[in-house]
Amino acid sequence: MSTPPNRSDPTSAAADPDRVDPDRVDPAVWRMAITLILGALAVVFDTTIVSVALNDLAGELDAPLATIQWVSTGYLLAVFVTIPLAGWAQSRLGGRHLWIAALVVFLLGSILSALAWNATSLIAFRVVQGGAGGMMMPLMATLLMQAAQGRNIGKVMAIITVPTALGPILGPVLGGLILHLADWRWLFFVNIPFCVVGAWLAWRNLPDDRPAPERPRARLDTVGLLLLCPGFAALVYGLSQVEGGANFADAKVLVPVVGGLVLVGGFTAWALTRTTGALVNVRLFRHRAVASSATLLLLGGISLYGSMMLLPLYFQQVRGEDALGAGLLLIPQGVGALLARGLAGTYTDRIGPRGVALAAFAFVAAATVPFAFVTADTSEALLMAALFVRGIALGAAMIAPMGAAYVGLEHGEIPDASIITRVAQQLGGAVGIAVLAVILQHSTGGAHTPGALADGFGTAFWWSVALTAVAVPLCLLLPSLPEPAAPDDAVEAEAAAKA
Repeated sequence: MSTPPNRSDPTSAAADPDRVDPDRVDPAVWRMAITLILGALAVVFDTTIVSVALNDLAGELDAPLATIQWVSTGYLLAVFVTIPLAGWAQSRLGGRHLWIAALVVFLLGSILSALAWNATSLIAFRVVQGGAGGMMMPLMATLLMQAAQGRNIGKVMAIITVPTALGPILGPVLGGLILHLADWRWLFFVNIPFCVVGAWLAWRNLPDDRPAPERPRARLDTVGLLLLCPGFAALVYGLSQVEGGANFADAKVLVPVVGGLVLVGGFTAWALTRTTGALVNVRLFRHRAVASSATLLLLGGISLYGSMMLLPLYFQQVRGEDALGAGLLLIPQGVGALLARGLAGTYTDRIGPRGVALAAFAFVAAATVPFAFVTADTSEALLMAALFVRGIALGAAMIAPMGAAYVGLEHGEIPDASIITRVAQQLGGAVGIAVLAVILQHSTGGAHTPGALADGFGTAFWWSVALTAVAVPLCLLLPSLPEPAAPDDAVEAEAAAKA
């Protein structure tokens, strides 16, 4: 428990306004967080809104569902292509200018998507959106962690993850309402105010951190770019084919996945030969905190995104809900994840990420067990309660390992850590969706009644429980109680940053 400042002590924070209170988040960080969150909501809402509208888009654009799936797949591939570029682009343009540029491109992609005249044009414009969104999400984490200067990592990480909590709550509901009340084009027009206001606030509130003209410009790792970005895109494309009904042994899955692994492996070997200048600094995996955090975020992505594929399908296929009804039923999980942020951030700073992650992953697994016993008429109240608890645990399970990844890193290493954690979580999502999609296809094959379908979903949820449980012992590899910097060190660090 922190001790109130001694106002009679000339060395206390109250007596010395320049002394940093280690338990207090700098108001400038809060202002930056609000600015970044507003812009990031455009990206998060856009993803979840469109995911519930694919069937409607297929009808409106007179295209088969297999083609319309590329509205989501193309966006996701573009995200993975540009995520690794975020660190290099920030070093060239500065965080503020890169954030504003990405928001402007996302705005342009949104307007063009709303004006699309057929499925092909919509897919192309969604790729533009995805390219901008891939830059923004790791950049948001980088800017906030650099501004926090290593203090209150848990609280700052709780701020960073707000958009990912609000997206599952409001996105499906907003998408359902738009499709019910207006034309599908408003799925993209709704992004305009977020982008415009977010860019204006960024110009006002974000510090101008452009590199000095006399400093040498960071060179783009062209070889790394040609290996890593296509490698990630091939991996995600291959895994996305599984969701469409293919098996892992099919050539259209196996060829891109193996090719992607070869390219990513080639990049790793290339990056390890370079002391500086690699597109992503893979040497950070030598830090146990970074390596363990990336592993847990991969498993957390499997649990989060895999179950987010199963849950709405269960409500729609077994319970007969439409897209809007399924979205409304998932609100308790999103509310739980949102409410967990403050508490998880505080305890991550107080007892360390290890204990928080251990408890969180255990509770995620336990709260998924009720869905392994679902029937066609399981009490909705019971499922809503389980979703609420699961949401609280998922919120903490993301915050603790994400915060742990930055422990002990230098200022210049933070962008690479942001890229690594973002890629790990997104790849985990792609793997989770693919694995659970195959399990669901096999377990529900030939099922024609709600009861038989429910049994198949129960089997898939048991696998979700098992995949989450694997992460529990790995939490012990995370750092335990953080070592706070001494007050004098914190003051010196802040003074140096201001200078």
